[in-house]
Amino acid sequence: MITIISSFVAIGMALLVLFVRMKSAKKPATAKKIILPPIFMSTGALMFIHPMFRVTVAEIFEALLVGMVFSILLIKTSNFEIRENNIYLKRSKAFAFILIGLLLIRIIMKSYLSSTIDLGELSGMFWILAFGMIVPWRIAMYISYKRVKEQLDSSTNIPTT
Repeated sequence: MITIISSFVAIGMALLVLFVRMKSAKKPATAKKIILPPIFMSTGALMFIHPMFRVTVAEIFEALLVGMVFSILLIKTSNFEIRENNIYLKRSKAFAFILIGLLLIRIIMKSYLSSTIDLGELSGMFWILAFGMIVPWRIAMYISYKRVKEQLDSSTNIPTT
């Protein structure tokens, strides 16, 4: 029952991410908007204070590896463009499909693993997976943003004679 409820919560979160992504594509990107989400998410690591959520070292590495592999898809669909002398995140139709696909994979994994792994431990693993996905994605976005910003700055600082 808890697995079903948590799956609906995950679906709600995915819809929220899609909505935020669509809305943010209409506003110029900033380094702050790229960097802050992983910092805010890092507070979730406090869950590991409670013994119920603690995971083994092997489970940490497994969850991180899966998260990093998933991040590749997000990195590939997150590109920036210069419009009206500002930097914008390019809209990608593939992003929505990838996010939904990752969500489905996650729900299937959670349903399968919930029969063999304790709920608290599984929750910890999925938080690590999500963190292992968002951090490389946002680092890649930041690097890409900086490149586009340098390009924008160099094109706007052309000396006139």
